[in-house]
Amino acid sequence: MPQPTFAPGDPCWIDLMTSDTERAREFYSRLFGWTYQEGDQETYGGYITALANGLPVAGMMTNDGESGYPDVWTTYLRVEDIKATAAAAHATGGQVFMPPMEVPEQGHMAMFGDTGGAAVGAWQFGGHTGYQAKGEPGTPYWHELHTREYAPSVKFYQDVFGWETDVMSDTDDFRYTTLGSRESSRAGIMDATYLPEGVPSNWQVYFAIGNADKGVDMATSLGGTVIHPAEDTPFGRIAALADPTGALFRIAQR
Repeated sequence: MPQPTFAPGDPCWIDLMTSDTERAREFYSRLFGWTYQEGDQETYGGYITALANGLPVAGMMTNDGESGYPDVWTTYLRVEDIKATAAAAHATGGQVFMPPMEVPEQGHMAMFGDTGGAAVGAWQFGGHTGYQAKGEPGTPYWHELHTREYAPSVKFYQDVFGWETDVMSDTDDFRYTTLGSRESSRAGIMDATYLPEGVPSNWQVYFAIGNADKGVDMATSLGGTVIHPAEDTPFGRIAALADPTGALFRIAQR
């Protein structure tokens, strides 16, 4: 697999906050073939790194319920100055959910709420330089923001993360903006005013998979839920799923 490179503002890491790490490990291991490494409890709180073919592609941590947040996948964007990014997020109308903090020997992280209310992480590289494989089965494939506040959200990512964007579609039925353009695009923002009441704006992670239909069958056999069945799109055969504790994600057969 070619090693990904990440420009400032690019999605560079993902992790899962889950209320049942053992069940999550089994689910994703069976679905994607992942193996795992567990970090030191005292230094890293038992943070789990998921490996695809021996390469780090995602993380897992325990959701103890104290935050009130459901189990969820989080997308992190690369930044070069995380304190300046936090200041920009606040000045641009976002929220700082978790101020910048150092992860020993690895880098610095923070969590923000964008102007549409979606949570997004920021990561300043240290020893940890993002996922080391992309677009191959069992690895991240695409990152997409579904937002109720389309235009303000696009501006937030332009102003805070320096995104250079391209409008892919601007019709009443489908509004979509990408980070980068066409073949060089790295993430998308979708006008998602259709979201059901009570469902907030959110980032969604797509994982590449060899066969989407078999992936759906495997996920359901392991206790997952089909949110949207597999269907053919211009970007591959895609399905939306939830893992056994409710964390949403998508799979894409390219």
